[in-house]
Amino acid sequence: MSTLLQTNIPSLPLIARGKVRDVYAVGDDKLLMIATDRISAFDCVLGSPIPDKGRVLTQLSLFWFDFLKDVVPNHLISANVSDYPADLHQYSDQLESRSMLVKRAEMVQIECVARGYISGSGWKEYKADGTVCGIQLPSGLKESDRLPEPIFTPAFKAQSGHDENISFEKAAQIAGQDVVTRLRDLTLGIYSKAAGYALTRGIILADTKFEFGFIGDTLTLGDEVLTPDSSRFWPAADYKSGGAQPSFDKQFVRDYLETLSWNKQPPAPSLPADVIEKTSDKYREAYEKITGSKL
Repeated sequence: MSTLLQTNIPSLPLIARGKVRDVYAVGDDKLLMIATDRISAFDCVLGSPIPDKGRVLTQLSLFWFDFLKDVVPNHLISANVSDYPADLHQYSDQLESRSMLVKRAEMVQIECVARGYISGSGWKEYKADGTVCGIQLPSGLKESDRLPEPIFTPAFKAQSGHDENISFEKAAQIAGQDVVTRLRDLTLGIYSKAAGYALTRGIILADTKFEFGFIGDTLTLGDEVLTPDSSRFWPAADYKSGGAQPSFDKQFVRDYLETLSWNKQPPAPSLPADVIEKTSDKYREAYEKITGSKL
């Protein structure tokens, strides 16, 4: 099975090469976003591509953009290569099923995280002082417990390394009170609608993060949406609070890496074939369970 670890579109300026996506400028007002098969763990990009990962991330984002189109505008122009500028058609082998042509937005430098369950960095923070991003939570919660109601926990977007969890007040200092209030309301509204749908598909949407930007005066949903890389998806049938949950994401890779003596600094070790195959299967399973369609 072919994979794509890095793109090469020499006719366009490369704007960013992230942990997963390569982003090119298309004129002054559009971007070409390509999801590769790269995978990262512990803030290191691994050298082993995961087959179909880029396709899953893009196709899931397209599904959710359409599902949420009545809730919030998004940046998508087209994911059909035939709609792209003609000089890009020659790169269809790098673009088909894994790319999106989007409107360029002025991005807000806040990650908008919604949590319906207590897990990950939120669980670590709660154990330390009983709060998450300054929000006081009930005492006695166990790991993976469902929260009384979903909460908005913003994070400051780090240029490298971990994003920093911040309070609503700190986010308001960065982006403005009015903007952060709108981001909070949009984030919780999107989360509630998506979580309700996911549950009908047998999946718990434990938490997720969104990125928004302005196109003109319109606050617009950008980046990827509700993928295994930006969300915790748990199989509802296996849910049991009081510990970590099985999930449809790269936890399988993290668990493998924890068995090694690697110091979590570059260069990252390669993954064995069985770990690559099982991780690829997890991503495809997430897509098929959520959409009800084969990839």
